[in-house]
Amino acid sequence: MAVEEWLRIGHKGADAIEAGNTLESFDAAVELGVDMIELDVLRLREGKLVVAHDPEDAMQRRPLDLLDALDAFLEPPLDQVSINFDLKKAGREAEFAGAIAGHGLIERCSVSSMEMDSLVKLRSLEPDLRLGWTYPKSTKDWTTLPWAGAAVSAGLAALRRGSHRIVPDRAVEMNVDSVWVYDPVITPRLIDSLSEFGIEVIAWTVDDPDRMQELIEMGVAGICSNDPRLFPPRKEAAAESKSKSNRGKASGKSSGKNSGKSGSAKKS
Repeated sequence: MAVEEWLRIGHKGADAIEAGNTLESFDAAVELGVDMIELDVLRLREGKLVVAHDPEDAMQRRPLDLLDALDAFLEPPLDQVSINFDLKKAGREAEFAGAIAGHGLIERCSVSSMEMDSLVKLRSLEPDLRLGWTYPKSTKDWTTLPWAGAAVSAGLAALRRGSHRIVPDRAVEMNVDSVWVYDPVITPRLIDSLSEFGIEVIAWTVDDPDRMQELIEMGVAGICSNDPRLFPPRKEAAAESKSKSNRGKASGKSSGKNSGKSGSAKKS
């Protein structure tokens, strides 16, 4: 069942528009009306926390320091949105949680991760922090590799069949608030099984408008996309647009009637 309103989440900001995990990408996502920005937090070999997807990403550019990113979310326009930190590696959880708390962002943010141990530690460190388990665990997008197509399809089919039995129990054990699920794995049965425990499902990463609509009808609590331009309009925006259209039609009809009356008078 579709929820009344769901979160529009910009993956790495707006990765399809500006290079992801950058201030420019975050600004672009806000301009396009997202509710939340998802960004990656990576622990480098020397222990420093930066905003990057993986070591290769961090090497190819000069990534934002986590503290600099947190500072940016306290200033316009980034102070308008919620944040989800996708924790890429286990370790330094206390430092990470302390940085978020020190910036007063606990209530504005959530943390997701494939690392279950990290989620358990974070729950202990900051009980009020919203946590999400990223499922399934994978370090590579295998769907982009043509030679792996058959194996990937079989694996996804198996996950779709069994996730509603496996995921809820583990999510409850970790005491998470949501499960960030890879889009092809999501089924109505999985959403229903998690909702029984008050746990939300957030879909990643969806860049197909038709699939977005399917997920909305299933009842996901949020959709994470590289391109926020693909999100359907909000209900209030759609209603306002329809109202303007109706007013325009009514005005046109009224104008037509008046024109007809005027013409009749002249003819007589």
